[in-house]
Amino acid sequence: MKSCARIVIVVFVIACMGIPAMAQKRSNLVIAKDKLVLLIDLHSSKTELDNLLRKAGLKGVDASAILKGDFTALKKDGWTMAEKQGDIIEFDRPLEDLNKNPQTKPYLITTKTDNDNEGSPGYPADVDFGINNFAKVTVHELPSGLTRFFLPGNLQNRRALLSGNFNNWSTLKGIMAKTDSGWIADVKLKPGKYEYKFIVDGHWINDRYNNQVADHDDNSIYFRYNYTFKLNGYANARKIILAGSFNNWNANNIIMEKSGGVWQKQLYLHDGTQAYRFLVDGKWITDPANPNKIQGDNGFTNSVLNLGETVVFKLDGYTDAKKVYVAGGFNNWERGLIPLSKTATGWALSLIIPPGNYGYKFVVDGNWMTDPKNPQNMKEGGVVNSYISVKPNYTFKLNGFSNAKSVRLAGSFNNFDEFGYTMAFNGTEWTVSVKLKPGKQLYKFIVDGKWMIDPGNKLYEPNQYNSGNSVLWIE
Repeated sequence: MKSCARIVIVVFVIACMGIPAMAQKRSNLVIAKDKLVLLIDLHSSKTELDNLLRKAGLKGVDASAILKGDFTALKKDGWTMAEKQGDIIEFDRPLEDLNKNPQTKPYLITTKTDNDNEGSPGYPADVDFGINNFAKVTVHELPSGLTRFFLPGNLQNRRALLSGNFNNWSTLKGIMAKTDSGWIADVKLKPGKYEYKFIVDGHWINDRYNNQVADHDDNSIYFRYNYTFKLNGYANARKIILAGSFNNWNANNIIMEKSGGVWQKQLYLHDGTQAYRFLVDGKWITDPANPNKIQGDNGFTNSVLNLGETVVFKLDGYTDAKKVYVAGGFNNWERGLIPLSKTATGWALSLIIPPGNYGYKFVVDGNWMTDPKNPQNMKEGGVVNSYISVKPNYTFKLNGFSNAKSVRLAGSFNNFDEFGYTMAFNGTEWTVSVKLKPGKQLYKFIVDGKWMIDPGNKLYEPNQYNSGNSVLWIE
């Protein structure tokens, strides 16, 4: 910022852009993706706004003028009005602007961290499966692929908004349209678990027709489905139950429904390898339509589903080898279970793997080896393995350092392992892609053994070594 080239801004961020605790506090300075976001409530006191402007690095700005609607000082400092909802005004500015006007120190985010809080509001923890439970269905999947949320009644109210972890618990977005029977809002969702609430004339309420409520703060829960189990035949069966590894083989909570001569059940199912069976009138059977089966520890034969991304493993050469396998974190390093097929130039295999970060190796005639075509490595249990990220959601980049012999990434996501993830050099920058959990992540680069914060990221926080860690928020 022009007016704060040598000032460290302290921004206390509970989470990205408005988790429930933040969402109900109007004036605020938060971080959302690649922007700094300044929320101003024109009903704020001058003292409150002065404090906020100081946090935003705006020195000598007249809070009284802003409260009267004069935003000249904000615009001169590079802020853009993004949205106005009544007396709530949202300004933002790209974080990359800071690279044009570097600070002597990065932005200090917070002195506190809680990396274990995976199930915090707005960032629900992963679940193996999920089935909706409505007294009256208020969330519908539309043919367009959008999900429609419906708030019945409340026609006497002036405004209703839909807020949830899918829009960072925004109090400005998610405006619902009024109909003759209630309010509706359409959202594009990926399969998974979502938490949400309605904001009716400023009051937060949950969906009273939704029987599934989060324990932590009464948010309503919705699952967008991605799989349908089907069992043909058994027209005379009285009751058919689905059970599997995803619900700890509970033979009571997933009851199949009969429709047009087919028993079926829709649900959200997490990526990964899932074993399952059907219980038909008290008798267990495998899925006759699924040829993939495996012997369970209890002696039962189970049907198996593999959900995830298709990854192609290739090993060139070694055409004289008798057997080649691949093993890694995705199969608990069990050797001899996943064979590659021989090709004209070597060996290859297409394998479905759930999203995540994995080490792996090839096993050639009993000898373990890293992937010679993969420059990226990681260390597990003191052993160096090839590294792969399946369906990564962030790519770390470090510009320059062309003379470096090795650049690695370490962070809260890999316990700051000093070996880290090896980064690859493409001629101008070092990169590595990683699958990260939502929330705050701390990290550093290790350049030829020297630890350093990210020079391209102005967000950092202190650590016990007084050297700081770079901060990244994943939504």
